[in-house]
Amino acid sequence: MSQLLVGVLSDTHGRLPEDAYAELADCDFIIHAGDICGPGIMLELGGLAPVCAVLGNNDYPEYGESVGTVATPRIGGVRFLVTHTPTDLRAILSGRTNTLKSGDPVPQVAIHGHTHVPELLRGSTAAPADVVLCPGSVTRPRGGSKRQLAKIAIENGAVREIRFVELG
Repeated sequence: MSQLLVGVLSDTHGRLPEDAYAELADCDFIIHAGDICGPGIMLELGGLAPVCAVLGNNDYPEYGESVGTVATPRIGGVRFLVTHTPTDLRAILSGRTNTLKSGDPVPQVAIHGHTHVPELLRGSTAAPADVVLCPGSVTRPRGGSKRQLAKIAIENGAVREIRFVELG
């Protein structure tokens, strides 16, 4: 199996900066963790690679049936869970919702947006997932962070590397 590169962004709030667009150009797949705030952004991202996106608290169901509040893509053999808020993500991972059915495999990478603050958790703080990731925001960073996104390298059905990419 070959290597895949997954670009992860969140909280564009109606604007996809040129440096973020350029940084995603080498990605094989893109995940948007909500607060897209404009169908044009989905079209721009879709011109680069296949896109999986979820609705954020500032989005409306204007992107079609493929964009809901939760997504569970499998990319390069890696199971993902994507929601917008960390609260929803934790509720799903802890079994407090019926999103994941009994017997469903646990996602290896759980992604959320909403906070605008980058975060990468592993081990017991990410459990039952292997990794919990928030890419931060490409337009409105908070908490002293810079505008950024994340990239995940997948090889042979496993996550090889996760890194943050600061913009501008």
